[in-house]
Amino acid sequence: MKRLAASALAVTLLASPAFAQAPQPAKPVDLERFYSGQRLEIGRLPMRLTDGCVAGATAYSKADKGRIAVRDTCRDKTPAGKEKAIEGKGKIVDPGTNAKLKVSYPFFITWEYWVLDHADDYSWFISADPKFEKLWIYTRKAPPKAELDGLIARARALGYDTGKLEYPEPLVQ
Repeated sequence: MKRLAASALAVTLLASPAFAQAPQPAKPVDLERFYSGQRLEIGRLPMRLTDGCVAGATAYSKADKGRIAVRDTCRDKTPAGKEKAIEGKGKIVDPGTNAKLKVSYPFFITWEYWVLDHADDYSWFISADPKFEKLWIYTRKAPPKAELDGLIARARALGYDTGKLEYPEPLVQ
């Protein structure tokens, strides 16, 4: 009986959100094509860090010693608002597949990002943290509604509650 109770407890704990893990990336990422240029944040799960942020974007470029330079920006309250930015250095943690990036930001903040899925032409991607708590949808340019609906459906198919997504005003290019 004790063994059965312990097994039930273990199953309950592993199924809880604290132990949930994002799905594995669907396909590899071409290091040269993916980690270059700017992407627009089209949708995200809410988090305190991005409260009041609109017109979010992330820019990737090569850095020293095989690292990836990451610059995350947003605008305060409106697309014309003051820019907020943070820069970090990323390291690929799954060489060969290149879909998992660990970024170290100032003040000892480190986040891991997984590219769960992306377009073959790299025009969009869906990214998350491995703990299944954060989710972002990025595109190269603001998508038409039908494309956005498709990206939301893909995020839902990956297991995310897309009813909680925020769609901050995009950066106007």
